[in-house]
Amino acid sequence: MLCVNWPLADETSIKEEMKSRLKSGSACYHLMQNILSYTLLSKNLEINIPRTIILPVVLCGPETWSVTLMKERRLRMFENRVLRRIFGPKRDKVTGEWRKLHNEELNGLYSSFNIVWVIKSRIIRWAWHVACMGEKRGVYRFLVGKPEEKRPLGRPRCRWEDNIQMDLQEVRCGGMDWIELAQDRDR
Repeated sequence: MLCVNWPLADETSIKEEMKSRLKSGSACYHLMQNILSYTLLSKNLEINIPRTIILPVVLCGPETWSVTLMKERRLRMFENRVLRRIFGPKRDKVTGEWRKLHNEELNGLYSSFNIVWVIKSRIIRWAWHVACMGEKRGVYRFLVGKPEEKRPLGRPRCRWEDNIQMDLQEVRCGGMDWIELAQDRDR
């Protein structure tokens, strides 16, 4: 087994990267605000504008992120905030007052995949691509290598590979050796 002594990406640097991506996406949305508030645009077009302009700004290079529940919640909050601004408030049938749309209502109106699902699918696709690489490639050695340093006491942090295993279980492909399966292109 190879021992790799490369510096790992710190969790705080990934958190800062995600925070700056969300900030850039928010700035991009505010630039598009005038176009989205135009009354002659259909809702379908209003939904496609954030999907094609804002989400690529937020989703630039998320393949190396380790998506925790806290990060998932922040990403969903950003997406729901954009969708609430697009769909606007809803009039309550009972009281007649205007209210914000609930998350379930937003999911029903927005037929595309949510931002967390897109990130996880990109992570799985990138991991599959790395697993197909040869053993001499540095990225592959980083994937299968074990760090030389001892881990601190307490609960061990999840590795990138552990997150991939959990993502594969979410899409019901868990319980298999995905690296071996990726390397066997015939299967």
